Amino acid sequence: MLKNIGWRVTIAAILLNLASGFIYAWSVYAAALIQELGFTKTQAMLPYTVALAMLAVMMVPGGKLFDKYGPRVVATVGGIFMIVGMVFTSMQTTIQGFIVFFGILVGTGAGISYGVTIPTAVKWFSPTKRGLVSGLVVAGLGLAAAYAAPLAQVIINVVGVKKTFLIIGIIFGGLVVLLSQFLAVPPVGYAPPGTSATTSSGSSGKRDFSPIEMITTIQFWLIWFMYCFGAIAGLMVIGHIAIIANIQAHLKWGFALVAILAVFNSGGRVIGGFLSDRIGRNKTLILMFVLQAANMLMFRNYTSMTSLTVGVCIAGIAYGALLGIFPALTYDYFGLKNSGMNYGLVFTAFGAAGIIGPLMAGKIVDVTGTYNYAYIASAFILVISAIMVKFLKRPNTR
Repeated sequence: MLKNIGWRVTIAAILLNLASGFIYAWSVYAAALIQELGFTKTQAMLPYTVALAMLAVMMVPGGKLFDKYGPRVVATVGGIFMIVGMVFTSMQTTIQGFIVFFGILVGTGAGISYGVTIPTAVKWFSPTKRGLVSGLVVAGLGLAAAYAAPLAQVIINVVGVKKTFLIIGIIFGGLVVLLSQFLAVPPVGYAPPGTSATTSSGSSGKRDFSPIEMITTIQFWLIWFMYCFGAIAGLMVIGHIAIIANIQAHLKWGFALVAILAVFNSGGRVIGGFLSDRIGRNKTLILMFVLQAANMLMFRNYTSMTSLTVGVCIAGIAYGALLGIFPALTYDYFGLKNSGMNYGLVFTAFGAAGIIGPLMAGKIVDVTGTYNYAYIASAFILVISAIMVKFLKRPNTR
């Protein structure tokens, strides 16, 4: 019976992330802000960049609150932040206003709610399913842009970008609050079936690291930099694909690529988590880093809808896989007792990537008119990430 509860909680967590992931449709909003309010490409990326940074940073206090109060209260607060942030975002006319209300408030709400979903679901399952469950939960966030991008574009075409913020915020922020009520952690002493099993990809964990203990290990910093470097390319493509499509292929409806990217991003999270359960976290990471590096080196040659679609699909799978693997890897190495705050600290790497990727690409294209150098830089750090995996070993648990 408790096992069934675990799957119900997992479904609620997936749907919650599906509702809160509207921020991933930002490239559609950015294109509208450039057209309607005259922002530069770099300026248009600032609110999105800040939101991603806040999403990552707020997972740390959000994780601490989760470890203390449980998921329901924390996720509800996150949903309220999203509603308030989007309502005020709809009233803004300056880039500073969008940064404060979308970047800070909405980003805070997204980080708080997202941060509780993964550990809440994973606590119900054995280590042999951590990758799959993590991938399923984070897939909800990735898949969100599949509906959010075309939906936002339709609403923008009718009422403009500012009112679109209001409509999206009230509807989907409200859904986050509603779905938060279905989250729950297992009772004290609960042991999932198969907990004692030892596999190549993880074990039940012989020690639970405190956050302080975790950040003093070399494993934490290897994981942190691999996560950051690996996510930069994916976040750059997610934030810029509508503009990339316009520059490289002269396509005016790049929002369709946002939806395609979201589907493969979401699928990659499940695939990455599943593969890491089967062949090991390290082998799966190397595979995804190398695949994405090759894709980045080829991206400058994607100058048609067909070739851009292929590039977007590969980018989505390789990037999405990371978000399915790294939560499971963190729980494998550092235990589940402090899972909320520990993964929150690891996830700050994603926030750093969210700052570096979109802003780096925006600045490069403003200066050079092309994304070529951004692609090369992304490929280089992905190769470094693949090399770093070879040095990653389980921490000493004695």
